[in-house]
Amino acid sequence: MYKKILVALENSRADDTLVPHIAELARRLGSELLLVHVADGWAARNFNQLKLAESTEMKEDQAYLDSVAAGLRRVGLTVAVELVLGNPPTEILKVAELRACGLIAMTSHGHKLIGDFFLGSTIDKVRHNTAIPILVVRAGAGTGTAPPFGK
Repeated sequence: MYKKILVALENSRADDTLVPHIAELARRLGSELLLVHVADGWAARNFNQLKLAESTEMKEDQAYLDSVAAGLRRVGLTVAVELVLGNPPTEILKVAELRACGLIAMTSHGHKLIGDFFLGSTIDKVRHNTAIPILVVRAGAGTGTAPPFGK
């Protein structure tokens, strides 16, 4: 059903909720996982235009992706990683289309109207601009015993 699942990671504690859900889903369905993180700091957003050197943030984000991927591979899953630079909703959608993903998995922080107004809602922007199904897991939602997948 979902041969390839894009897992949008934030490099935050919210990933601790998302990764076990998606690992179990991928295990049951035999899906390949594509872990994606969008570096969106100043250096990342201006990297190509200004020919900047890779920032500490970008290096740490890549190391984080590699660490989570290694943990998932240890439990037998097929995992690829991709660090992209720029605007999170735009880049998530671009990668999902380019890599022919059948599902996009993300976390929700449960912001209300005011929070979304000030913080923006990546999920909202992604869901309004794709026909790819989206699985949203509420950050902090219990999953039982979670295997160690990085960090």
